[in-house]
Amino acid sequence: MCSTCGCNGGQDEAKIYRPGAMSGLRIEQGTHTHDHGHSHTHTHEHNHPHDHAHSHGHADHQHISLEEEILHANDKLAERNRGFFEARNIFAINLVSSPGAGKTSLLEQTLITLGNSQKCYVIEGDQQTDNDARRIQQTGVDVIQVNTGNGCHLDAHMVHHAVHQLNPAENSLLFIENVGNLVCPSLFDLGENFRVVIFSVTEGEDKPLKYPNIFHSSQLVIINKIDLMPYLDFDLEKAKSYIQRINPQAKVIELSVKTLTGMDQWIQWLSHRGK
Repeated sequence: MCSTCGCNGGQDEAKIYRPGAMSGLRIEQGTHTHDHGHSHTHTHEHNHPHDHAHSHGHADHQHISLEEEILHANDKLAERNRGFFEARNIFAINLVSSPGAGKTSLLEQTLITLGNSQKCYVIEGDQQTDNDARRIQQTGVDVIQVNTGNGCHLDAHMVHHAVHQLNPAENSLLFIENVGNLVCPSLFDLGENFRVVIFSVTEGEDKPLKYPNIFHSSQLVIINKIDLMPYLDFDLEKAKSYIQRINPQAKVIELSVKTLTGMDQWIQWLSHRGK
């Protein structure tokens, strides 16, 4: 998880801002400090060669405790986010996928299709740039960009600050487009109502087996870019059977943003708030 991959390692800050406003709100990510009960800034001299790695024989214990602490803190704040959404009757959706699966294109078309029928807001998560937020801004929807720096996912703390900057209206839809990653986002509850995982036919039908946690923790799976199937060796039925194996309760929508095939099912799912 993130304490292993270097995420939230105190090397960067998450930046939350509106597109084109790079001087926006900045929040520090949680720093991973290892408390060994003493300082490593020794001022006394060592009389033995200092060639050991300071493992002290309990690195595994510290690693596990740190992971538990990070997730516990995140889950507490996720509950606060969830309470805020419930109080305002906001339907919050966490969109997750690998890079290039088509999250932003799907979101653009979704906002265009919904038009003025539903008030929508968007939180865009990326390590760097506000490219996707600028695309969403062109639809007329209010959007906040979150740059995670070295972080490979959004967390509840980032979403908490972004939501309060957006200040979404009651009875609205909130789309949270997570950083492109099928691993770490599966561990971090943002307070959303539903998690939607998107994977495209260009990625191969075995994605649910390779990354089971994200598929197991999602309520809806969108198989995207089905217009490309005639040109690929993608087995749609096998892909759906893999999803079923990992998460029998997940709803599956086959979709193409380019041809709009399946968009009606996705819009209907949104309109009925996942029912």
